[in-house]
Amino acid sequence: MDDVLITGLGALSPLGSGVDTFWRGMRTADTAPVTVPDPLARMDHPLMYLVPEADLPDGPAERDGLPLGRGSQFALEAARQAVEDAGLDRAGGTPDPRRVAVVLGSGMGDTDLHERWWTGTDPGSGRWAPVYPVAAAVAAWFDAQGPTTCVSNACSASGYALSEGADLIRSGEADVVIAGGAEAYSRVALACFNRLGAIDPERCRPFAADRGGTLFGEGSAVLVLESASHARARGVRTVYARLAGTGWSCDAHHPTAPEPGGAQIERAMRDALREAGASAAPGERGLGVVVPHGTGTDLNDVVESRILAALADGPETRAPLYSLKALIGHTGGAAGAFSALAAVLMLHHRTLPPNVPIGALDPECPVRVPSEPSPITAPYGLVNAYAFGGNNISLVFGEAGS
Repeated sequence: MDDVLITGLGALSPLGSGVDTFWRGMRTADTAPVTVPDPLARMDHPLMYLVPEADLPDGPAERDGLPLGRGSQFALEAARQAVEDAGLDRAGGTPDPRRVAVVLGSGMGDTDLHERWWTGTDPGSGRWAPVYPVAAAVAAWFDAQGPTTCVSNACSASGYALSEGADLIRSGEADVVIAGGAEAYSRVALACFNRLGAIDPERCRPFAADRGGTLFGEGSAVLVLESASHARARGVRTVYARLAGTGWSCDAHHPTAPEPGGAQIERAMRDALREAGASAAPGERGLGVVVPHGTGTDLNDVVESRILAALADGPETRAPLYSLKALIGHTGGAAGAFSALAAVLMLHHRTLPPNVPIGALDPECPVRVPSEPSPITAPYGLVNAYAFGGNNISLVFGEAGS
């Protein structure tokens, strides 16, 4: 079976535009949420990690007559970067369009169009949709004629999108998959989490003893997945990593809360590790880093922490965590893709950047969250993403040569 390689990366995030900017922000570990510039955000905590104004993409406002919102515009920018990085836009690198698929995840998509329609300000055309243009716009832009789909199962959406992209390659349905996720500011989503009492009034502080909930972020992360044989045939210049294993599960327990025992969360992690041939402990086939779901909400952090601890043989063999949400917030349906991007960059550079300081750890969260940078000495990285409805996804990435 062909390996699934990562040959291109793109990012538009609260850290700015571009993968180099994203990696630099990871190493700097210095961000803060802002008050959303929305006069209708009448809620207790209108805070969010936003894409900087200077880095917002300049449209497009529509594609083939279909109005596009902020989510689709973010996805198009990140996809453009990833395609360019992979060399798919150069002579000799362009694949057969019938063998190119697009799978993107988003929880809210272009919901800003609906919110503007609801307040009577936009869009002028009645031909619009709140979610699915995120994938369709990217496919139309690249003339991808293979399978195109938008996954929308809440905060695990882009993790599932990457897994589905790998399945398309392994099944022979596609040679190249433009995969990832996009999420943009949504007044409705932010208001709902305020009503749930799930917003931290300061910042996103996963695993901290005094955490008060989560805080959202926005942006898009896109990865080019490619079969090893296709990459070799076109002489790809850079392979960042391999998508080596995936695991899906569903709690079927509660609309919003994880099952307290974490049985299905553990199942997803173990299935992904087993498929990758990787071990939870450091070593020749071990985990060098874990990018957890870690939202900053009480039960989620505790359940995930306990399962991660149970995977290892003891405290000294637990892989270190990189808490991405402490840096850019919880990017909803794009969270899995952003975590995958972070894991791939860390494996590629063989470096664990410093975590954002969060204060004392919750004693109920037995995890390692290093505050200082360090080398990564094991070849695999584990990424977790969970969602309302008990939708769980774990992904294992391997170093390019592992």
